[in-house]
Amino acid sequence: MAETTQLPPLIWLRTFEASARHLNFTSAGAELGLTQAAVSQHIRSLEAELGARLFVRLRRGVALTAEGGAYLPHIQGVFRSLARSTSELFGPRAGRAVLRSPISFSLLWLAPRLHRLRQALPQLRLELNTIHVPVDYTGDQEGFDIRFGIGPFEGRESHRLTWERLVPAAAPLHLHLLHDPANWPHLPLLSVAGAREMWPDWFARAALPLPPSASLVFDSFAVALEAARAGAGAVLASRPLADAALEDGSLVRLSDVELTGERGHFITHAAGRALPAHEQAMLDWILGEAAR
Repeated sequence: MAETTQLPPLIWLRTFEASARHLNFTSAGAELGLTQAAVSQHIRSLEAELGARLFVRLRRGVALTAEGGAYLPHIQGVFRSLARSTSELFGPRAGRAVLRSPISFSLLWLAPRLHRLRQALPQLRLELNTIHVPVDYTGDQEGFDIRFGIGPFEGRESHRLTWERLVPAAAPLHLHLLHDPANWPHLPLLSVAGAREMWPDWFARAALPLPPSASLVFDSFAVALEAARAGAGAVLASRPLADAALEDGSLVRLSDVELTGERGHFITHAAGRALPAHEQAMLDWILGEAAR
């Protein structure tokens, strides 16, 4: 095959791909809006450009040569990639939604439900952005934020998703310590920095003496939870985020005392912004999941 220094015209490649699928120049022309003569001319021009025959002309239709058969999957792959990129970059944005969320909520609440979101809204393109600290919220008018607190949130319309309930929990390997709270000072307490450090409040609620300071402090509840599951110590498990671990037995409760309050997760969006239909559908789906 002769070496070429530039790509053949796109219309020739489209004509080749359609002709190779149909194995018929007339059918390819009908798909592309070309006459049979125009299809034949495009193929002859492409063959001349490449210096190789791509088709064997038959009495009825055509057949691919070895060179044509080898060339076809590459051309089809390029067209698929081009179509996908064009759709993603310039296609209708009606099915796109942005959701900014703390890592713990994304990992422990949202991720296990995403297969149901796909089933309910198969055309939705969801862009999930992780928030690590409150200053990461920019007040963007686009999409949704998942926020943790009591609410309301300035400039945001809010819908409550969870009510936080805190319960101490640890890995099953610590079961020998769980029957007597007096053993707790021997079990390291895993703490979460910031507003979610609630061990003192829980011990006050349980009317138990507060042990020494936590030996491990994390900046994410999700990481603290995984450390507890691995046996690093006791975590003040935030329900419902920790429910899966409590249900599958990778964590066990240390006490029936739960610390409850007004805090929880909210899905929010800019106040006064009219939601397009696909965003309203996603909001309705998330609210439905929270009510399950």
